[in-house]
Amino acid sequence: MPKLRRLSGHEVVAILKPFGFLVVAQRGSHMKLKRMRPEGAQVLTIPAHTSLDVGTLRAILRQTSRFIPEDQLHPHFYHP
Repeated sequence: MPKLRRLSGHEVVAILKPFGFLVVAQRGSHMKLKRMRPEGAQVLTIPAHTSLDVGTLRAILRQTSRFIPEDQLHPHFYHP
């Protein structure tokens, strides 16, 4: 299995923006992202840390794959 890239919270937000997610709020070191769909709002919370732990990245990937096909996310989160 390929290795996850080390990403910051802001890099993750930049990856998710083309998929329609926007930062709607920030409280402390956590950013709330939201995108509106016909079936309802989709909300994610991303830590605004300079380097996210591998477990945190896996959790973010798992949560985002509920909304976006994993094959579209894979090139952004894993090393080639």
